[in-house]
Amino acid sequence: MNRTPRIEKTSEIKLIGKKIRMSLAENQTRPLWESFMPRKKSISNTDGIEFYSVESYDDLGFFEKFDPAKEFEKWVAVKVTNFDNVPEDMEAFLIPAGLYAVFQYKGRPSEAQPTYQYIYSKWVPNSEYSLDHRPHFALMGEKYKGEDPESEEELWIPIRSRNDEKR
Repeated sequence: MNRTPRIEKTSEIKLIGKKIRMSLAENQTRPLWESFMPRKKSISNTDGIEFYSVESYDDLGFFEKFDPAKEFEKWVAVKVTNFDNVPEDMEAFLIPAGLYAVFQYKGRPSEAQPTYQYIYSKWVPNSEYSLDHRPHFALMGEKYKGEDPESEEELWIPIRSRNDEKR
């Protein structure tokens, strides 16, 4: 992993996909993907080939004290141009515009925990940024190969400048 992220400002991102409420202790990521993939072709207005794996946390307290039983909302989705045609068994989700630290990750997704630990316990506290209360996501494009050790994805962490907090 490149330990220095690029900083990107996004406009809002429209997604269509499936969600589930889960915890790390009761991880339901695999069944969520398995329910989404056969139905992805029913989304007619896709914008790009990437998949989004999104975590939406109730509050930033989720990161203050690690608790594997604490629940959050997990989404599997694709980017769309609009919300005009949401398939019956899916939902629309909007990621608000904002600033992100984007980390390149190479390796098995199941072995990413040390990378996330570095981001939240080392990089964020020692950077000029703090976490922002917006969705976190992994962006999986052409180089994503599932559990292959050569798989690559981007980890998008919502941030805001610490200077903005003082205003």
